[in-house]
Amino acid sequence: MRIRAHTRRAAVSMTGLALVGLLAAAAATAPASATPTGTDGGRRVEAEYFPDPGGPGRTVEVPAASPTQRRKGAAAPLSAAEAALDGTVGKQAVTGPTDDRLDVVIIGDGYTAGQQDDFHADATAKWADITALEPYKSYQGLFNVWTVDAVSNESGVSGDPGADTVKDTALGSYFWCSDTERLICTDIDKVAAYAAKAPAADLVVVIANSTKYGGAGYSGLQAEGYPFNGVSTLSSDHASSSLIAAHEIGHSVGLLDDEYTYEAYGTWTGGEPGGINSTTYTPAQLTEKQAKWYRWLGQSDPAGGTVGTYEGSAYYPFGIYRPTASSIMRELSNTEFNLPGREAMIAGFYRGGNALSSTVDTDDTVGPGRRIAVTLADLTTVGAEPHTHGRPGATTGLARTDLRWYVDGVEKAAARGRTSVTPASLGVHADGRSHKVTAEAVDRTDAIRDPAVRALATDTLTWSVRPTGHR
Repeated sequence: MRIRAHTRRAAVSMTGLALVGLLAAAAATAPASATPTGTDGGRRVEAEYFPDPGGPGRTVEVPAASPTQRRKGAAAPLSAAEAALDGTVGKQAVTGPTDDRLDVVIIGDGYTAGQQDDFHADATAKWADITALEPYKSYQGLFNVWTVDAVSNESGVSGDPGADTVKDTALGSYFWCSDTERLICTDIDKVAAYAAKAPAADLVVVIANSTKYGGAGYSGLQAEGYPFNGVSTLSSDHASSSLIAAHEIGHSVGLLDDEYTYEAYGTWTGGEPGGINSTTYTPAQLTEKQAKWYRWLGQSDPAGGTVGTYEGSAYYPFGIYRPTASSIMRELSNTEFNLPGREAMIAGFYRGGNALSSTVDTDDTVGPGRRIAVTLADLTTVGAEPHTHGRPGATTGLARTDLRWYVDGVEKAAARGRTSVTPASLGVHADGRSHKVTAEAVDRTDAIRDPAVRALATDTLTWSVRPTGHR
């Protein structure tokens, strides 16, 4: 699920018209009394949502901000005690420095001051659902997860249970967004204000206090000036809603295309697409050109079947291909990323996070006796090997971090795996010359085959060592 922000133009593309017509035929229509009123300045976004648990996604245009909705009377201000609680930041799962982690901020909407404990429990449960899936499971150590308490005047969110239900909530989240029942929209500016209270925010998850199935997603938001790239919305008490966020992060972090299609889109004619998991090439052409997922062709896949080229991807049913018949990027009934998708997700994890950290500043020049300690991200979560399909007995996580030390580019094999060294212990002598000491952490997981991704999964720290007595 994805939402791309843009400014509405006077002209509407033919593709957009086809999509609007398709969605009008497929979506339920809200009663007229539920239609929000007000203005959002004309800004619109494209929202991706999943109308049925387990089914493929859909997209539709929505207001960029939550419209003002009809209410009886003005919204009540928070009491002093409620205002003091509002915006409180919590540590859901903090694994390392924010500079070395993908920081996820979870915010609740429709939780009153007395329901913040419920929000924290829901945040824990939803993040556990997401990280039960690979490759999230093996790479939890590259994430920090923060909670921010948003105190609402009323419990629940607008559109639940009925389209005419209106609630006074902190983020203005609502079902029946753009007359589409399962689409939960929110006010991104309000979300940004709460997310800014956390130490950092790369991705944001908004949990709507509801048992009703629904959600949505926004990606590409940094291009619109936001500090984070993606926002997911999901309902708190429906088991399938967590998969919406898992799919959304596939766009925001893994840069993956949707793999489902619309009949109205017809045949792709745009040449080779830029998407990681979409191609116009046959298997033979992928191999000849050494393009996209050619390294995975013919491999048994955790999403089912083998990796090949299956017609239909990026909304077009013809002329463009995806790596597997099904995956979480095609339909939520399949909870697995395919092998090319896993590799893309791991690449995204390392674009945003580092496995190697140290409290010894690399800008400092150190002496031969200075102890240099490093910390490795905890990537030891038990999971399934890429080709075991989760069978019992698969007890090794996907990640395989290998730590090595080098002096002036030459590895010191005896120090492999050590998290604390001195330059002297690595053989740096008092020879009056300056030297370089480097720690290198490489993820040698079998889930990576592309050398460019392996390079992303390689983190280094280098220190200058001064000659003895030199200051």
